[in-house]
Amino acid sequence: MRYLELNSAILQKKNGFFQLEKDLEAARAFEEEVEKRLRPFPGPIERLRALIAEGYYEDFFRLYREEDLLELSDLAYSYGFRFPSFMAISKFYKDYALKSNDKRQYLERYEDRVLAVALHLAQGNVERARAYVRALMEGRYQPATPTFLNAGRARRGELVSCFLLELDDSLNSIGYTLNTAMQLSKIGGGVAINLSKLRARGEAIKGVAHAAKGVVPVMKLFEDAFNYADQMGQRKGAGAVYLNIFHWDVEEFLDTKKINADEKSRIQTLSLGLVVPSKFFELAERGEDFYVFAPYSVYQAFGEHLDDMDIDQRYEELLAHPAVKKRPLSARAMLTRIAQTQFESGYPYIVYKTNANRAHPLKRLGQIKMSNLCTEIFQLQTTSTIGDYGEGDQIGYDISCNLGSLNIVNVMESGKLRESVHIAMDMLTAVSDLSDVRNAPGVRRANQAFHSVGLGAMNLHGYLAKNRIRYESEEARDFARSFFAAVNFYSLERSMGIARERGVTFEGFAQSDYATGAYFEPYLEEDFRPRTEAVRWLFEGIALPTPADWARLKAEVARHGLYHAYRLAIAPTASISYIQNATPSIAPIVDVVETRTYGNATTYYPVPFLSEETYWYYKSAYHMNMYRLIDLVAEIQPHVDQGISTVLYVTSETSTRELARLYVYAWKKGLKSLYYTRTKNLSVEECLSCAV
Repeated sequence: MRYLELNSAILQKKNGFFQLEKDLEAARAFEEEVEKRLRPFPGPIERLRALIAEGYYEDFFRLYREEDLLELSDLAYSYGFRFPSFMAISKFYKDYALKSNDKRQYLERYEDRVLAVALHLAQGNVERARAYVRALMEGRYQPATPTFLNAGRARRGELVSCFLLELDDSLNSIGYTLNTAMQLSKIGGGVAINLSKLRARGEAIKGVAHAAKGVVPVMKLFEDAFNYADQMGQRKGAGAVYLNIFHWDVEEFLDTKKINADEKSRIQTLSLGLVVPSKFFELAERGEDFYVFAPYSVYQAFGEHLDDMDIDQRYEELLAHPAVKKRPLSARAMLTRIAQTQFESGYPYIVYKTNANRAHPLKRLGQIKMSNLCTEIFQLQTTSTIGDYGEGDQIGYDISCNLGSLNIVNVMESGKLRESVHIAMDMLTAVSDLSDVRNAPGVRRANQAFHSVGLGAMNLHGYLAKNRIRYESEEARDFARSFFAAVNFYSLERSMGIARERGVTFEGFAQSDYATGAYFEPYLEEDFRPRTEAVRWLFEGIALPTPADWARLKAEVARHGLYHAYRLAIAPTASISYIQNATPSIAPIVDVVETRTYGNATTYYPVPFLSEETYWYYKSAYHMNMYRLIDLVAEIQPHVDQGISTVLYVTSETSTRELARLYVYAWKKGLKSLYYTRTKNLSVEECLSCAV
């Protein structure tokens, strides 16, 4: 195929540099192939009528006049959009564009997908649909994959596809959660489950000693469930399980990812995460043992689950209680064990539970207990109590991830920071309002109560490199600090505006730090506008909130409330970044020309804005100082009410001791989580210490 040949020619350097023009030639060659497979229509209205009649689209004519649909279609096409890279166009037509039932014809161009998304989310409001089309066509905002893929389709999946479930310590709860997880996996959802309430292996059941089998057999059940409920074979099920590090079974939990683990206990496809309170790190710093506890013995002694306790405050009380079953482990050895497991598998994720709850604006309503598959969602959960047949259930709060991202480059260069955040919040709110996952009652209940969304960002490294700023520099941290403080302000402003317009606040608002005003205090005491001259220049012409603006917003929020309990979360962005021609999330790039293999084809993706001048600002993550990466995330985290998906990049030269130090450093800097640890084995040519 000619476009693959052209794309691979990028690597054939000319005058010592990549032939980047070959990538655009590849994109244009792919366009030619697309044109041959595009189904022709006489015009935009005829196209909509035909696809509605044939069951591809929902009935847009029910909500919009014909002249409005024509105007909005013309608006989308007025931008003269062309895909800026081969990866972008190939990814869009492979994964997002609507196709005929036999997959032979394309039924959408990019503009048509944008139009369908805008029409669906605007629900008949033409002015809002117009704003959505502009934001999407200008690349200022990008909905997450489930929304961008499904919105407007007659036969569609859910607009959200990531969920968090809380498991109680009963067979009823295991069965209920297993079924809920399968129902969510069936629709393409990734599901994270907290196992921390389960009694440990060897604990009693109904007074019979040594009857409980522990967490590993339950992990196997969920792994099999996700493999079975795989969206009719189109997409593999994806699941993660979390366990509190003070749980008796923590060693067995980690051992399931060892390369040489017994096949009966080995976990192959589930992701693993550890929930780690600060007490563990304090003990590790002092070189002391930490004690793991048998959860059911804790529940019998205190009438509370171990996972619901504030272990930082009650650790000594747990140690002193004679009825609580416990045993010591070396805290530092556990850190090394976690690092070794991460080197082998990339897992476990780490959730800094104390950091997450200390910064939680809704701490009086409930606590954060875990995170999702990508470790950026941090919301309160409560446990459902599942009765026997004929008895009522008490459904608690579970979580759905409703995500989208700002493209930092396009937002900054348009000068429309406030407008972009407001429109993004409106689009995410529409997704929340339109989501009704009936087969997950806890998810449905929480969505109705809290209207939670997760606005994030992408293209940070791209923006920095384009503006000749190094990712590890003080200027990068200064930009990130000011940008995300402003995003926080404008997201609060729009959430308050929606609450005022609708006369509705999220459930429990009056008990939140927003209502008391405590949340706003740091912004009244410190000015988060740029400190450095270089960054002040970048924001020239863009309004940034002052402490006086924050004081005004504090008063307005106290008066009108907020519609969203949670607003911001920075997720990793994969295929969506390619569509936007953006560097992923706020992460550094891995290679200046990324290699991706899909099936039998290899695609080469040069990072956006790559040139002989910007090349020197695109340092690979594997050659970066990970402490500086953590410093950058730590500048952003105070302005993000949920979390930031943060990957550590290490090489074969990194020791387990050094990796463990990074865990401690991230904890001290206030991060709420660490996602994967990515390891690269350096060859002699790649190893900087061996370079001549």
